[in-house]
Amino acid sequence: MSTGAAAAGPQAPRMHLASLAAGLAIMVGGTLYPALMSDATGKADHALASALFWAMSAGFVHGVGFVPRWRLWRWLFSGWACVAALVVAAILRLA
Repeated sequence: MSTGAAAAGPQAPRMHLASLAAGLAIMVGGTLYPALMSDATGKADHALASALFWAMSAGFVHGVGFVPRWRLWRWLFSGWACVAALVVAAILRLA
């Protein structure tokens, strides 16, 4: 029984509460206040909604500890991608 082999293997996935909280907040906020994703005239702002949905998806995937195998998916659903999508959404909302 060698414990060195187990220690050298990949680490077990762990939850990231900040990412999960961001995903949950976007989900609840968009459900309770859909006008969050509309423009000044009341029409759907598809760019803003896309950025928020990307941030929500990345928050959920990263938040529960899932790590995709393919490099592109790993980046698109990372914690940094969640932050980047939130920044894009903030810029679109404030512009």
